[in-house]
Amino acid sequence: MNEKLLRIGTTYIPVTNVELSTEWYVNKLGAELSYKDEDKAILNLANQSVFLVKSKADQRANFIDIHGEERFSLTFEVNGLNALETMHGDFIDSGIRVGEIENRGHSGRNFVFYDLDGNKFDVWSELSQVFREKYLSSHKS
Repeated sequence: MNEKLLRIGTTYIPVTNVELSTEWYVNKLGAELSYKDEDKAILNLANQSVFLVKSKADQRANFIDIHGEERFSLTFEVNGLNALETMHGDFIDSGIRVGEIENRGHSGRNFVFYDLDGNKFDVWSELSQVFREKYLSSHKS
């Protein structure tokens, strides 16, 4: 195999109400709306394209692991512990359902949060080195 997958370009998230979910992602997470119709919305969020897709009420991006624990399918990264703690507080202040900041035994800290439909997401305080080098360093003046 000569070619590699280079990045994840689009994530699809099931939602029951495209209009309400779009407003939530834009207002609570700072997503930018690119397109919306009655069945989907396309958002720019965390340097990725996110599709909110109208789905049945019992659909979630979450899954249950071998130990019976509900798991998230996405981890967002922030640049350091201070950024994580600030975001955690901001999420609480804006009424987002969040978990406690956790030490999971690896570098950095994490917390989980949920959208309107109960889709569970993770936030990690460790920004990947590759992203930091390719993206942040190229945007400095």
